[in-house]
Amino acid sequence: MCHINLSLFLSSLAHPLFFFLINQGACLNSVYTGSQVCALQWSKNYKELVSSHGYMQNQLTVWKYPSMEKVTELHGHTQRVLFLAQSPDGETVVSGAGDERLRFWKLWPKQKKAVSSKTTSSIRAPADNSNRVNRPINIR
Repeated sequence: MCHINLSLFLSSLAHPLFFFLINQGACLNSVYTGSQVCALQWSKNYKELVSSHGYMQNQLTVWKYPSMEKVTELHGHTQRVLFLAQSPDGETVVSGAGDERLRFWKLWPKQKKAVSSKTTSSIRAPADNSNRVNRPINIR
């Protein structure tokens, strides 16, 4: 499980995302997203989050935390992506948009186990993103 600082507050006013320390009220960081932010979900398995967006591209964006480096953008909705929810295992995110479609995205696969002769450790899936996102499923 990915542990994010619980005293952190994430907020958005239109295009930027703001990171605040709750107990101090201090803004730690902000990032300009380039489009309206509608919803956010923290990964349960990685130090990442996903944001959903409206005008202009109606996309989802995956961000590394705390660097806020963009990992990938996901396109598939034709209208503003209003809702995000995460599966209990943390691997899949479902997005709901004004186009009346639900799309399921396998964003955060379980971390693979690497076995060595001395220790067993957890390593992250390959960084090429080719296996990170499944084809979205339309449900009407």
